[in-house]
Amino acid sequence: MTLPISSKHREFTPFVDSLFTATSATCVTGLVVYDTYSHWSVFGQLVLLLLIQIGGLGFVTMSIAIVTFTKRKISFSQRLVAQESIASTRHGGIVKMSRFAVAGAILVELVGALLLSVSFIPKFGFLKGLYYSVFHSVSAFCNAGFDLMGEIEPRSSLVSFNTNPLILLTIGFLIIIGGLGFFVWSDIKDYKLKFKKYSLHSKLVLTTTAGLLIGGTFFFLILEYNKPTYEGLSFFSKVLNSFFQAVTPRTAGFNSVDIGIMTEASLLVTVFLMLVGGSSGSTAGGIKTTTFAVLILNILSVSRRRDSLQVFRRRIDESTLRSSVTIVSVYVFLLLTSTLIISAIENLPVIDTLFESASAIATVGLTTGITDKIGSISKIILTFLMYFGRVGCLTLIYAITISAGPQYSKLPAEKIAVG
Repeated sequence: MTLPISSKHREFTPFVDSLFTATSATCVTGLVVYDTYSHWSVFGQLVLLLLIQIGGLGFVTMSIAIVTFTKRKISFSQRLVAQESIASTRHGGIVKMSRFAVAGAILVELVGALLLSVSFIPKFGFLKGLYYSVFHSVSAFCNAGFDLMGEIEPRSSLVSFNTNPLILLTIGFLIIIGGLGFFVWSDIKDYKLKFKKYSLHSKLVLTTTAGLLIGGTFFFLILEYNKPTYEGLSFFSKVLNSFFQAVTPRTAGFNSVDIGIMTEASLLVTVFLMLVGGSSGSTAGGIKTTTFAVLILNILSVSRRRDSLQVFRRRIDESTLRSSVTIVSVYVFLLLTSTLIISAIENLPVIDTLFESASAIATVGLTTGITDKIGSISKIILTFLMYFGRVGCLTLIYAITISAGPQYSKLPAEKIAVG
């Protein structure tokens, strides 16, 4: 990305800015120092598109799929790596799942590009419209949020199309499909609409996703209805944009209204949706919908004085609860720490740096407009947050800690007062 060929002006791009952009693309975040259309050449944009596709599906997933398509055998160790790569809870069928994920992704992206081309080709011409359709379809499905609408107005994202239901709904459903995860796709493919036959994972993902989308749409509609954000929009367009703004924080990064003029209440709702993110085994980031669901179930379990988490006539293992609490704790700690550091360094309002840090750690890409105004130290902090958010909390913890081995005895238990 630093090479002149990647820039429209054929100039070297500073290393920190190139690193930030490449990380944002690979981690499918969408935060950018430069407007994608205005700064990067077609070559640079194609490099970004390749990084987005690899980052969205996962390097290991794509590698396994490509190798199996060429009829080569996969070793047991490679299967284990693939299993970790897509966060699989299943021990078999990993190679088949990897191939299904890649093939399904390509099919959905092609359908998305076809639908977008209906609007983009008449506006930009055949070749450019087709290119824009493919770019935005891949970016949306992979929950990346990179766009080329700087041709209309720099950093405008999809604001120019906020009354176009075809574009907003197509982008929105690409984001949702990409954020559901490969396991949910598999259940839907196998069992169609027979919800009772879905795995517990798929049931939790679908119900939590539906709840967040409905709740998010309602809150945005109420909070922004008579505000400048929705000025000049019809009731239908306000509902449409409320739905889109509930979808896009699920780690996608597109926006159909000006984020910078949204109310602080809406920004906090967006931060919450960003932190929850998508689902495990998907192209999305965040703590994941299942993690959030487990925490809610734990609250309900404690309030009902139950000893275990129960939902859909199934019991959730206690280790899952411990992992969920760990993930949320680490996310919140890093989020608050980075927010305060960036706010102190850049002398910016806490709400703006909180929003930016949440957008980075949840690999979203939404911004109130401060990304290009911050210094190198803040960019490095956000780069780390993006990397952390994409690789995953537990993966990094396991990588940097030394296992103590199996525990054959337990210490005496003693209660302490909490709450």
